[in-house]
Amino acid sequence: MKINNIGNHGINPYKKQMNKMEQVNKSGKQVDKVEISGAAKEMQQLSSIEKERQAKVEQLKKQVENGQYKIDPEKISTSIMKYYRP
Repeated sequence: MKINNIGNHGINPYKKQMNKMEQVNKSGKQVDKVEISGAAKEMQQLSSIEKERQAKVEQLKKQVENGQYKIDPEKISTSIMKYYRP
């Protein structure tokens, strides 16, 4: 039994793809660009409320580490009641 090569001889199927990639590279690269608006930049910065909250958290951390943090059950129960009964 003899099998003859049918079709195109000596054609590299990947050559077309390589040619396309070379053309894209020669035509100039397009670069993605992202711009952040002024409003978004303001939102990224820490607000005064967040700064105050961070200072309070730091103070509480120091109290817990030193063993000076005291839990007031009356205050906790009052806060829970205010939360569930507006």
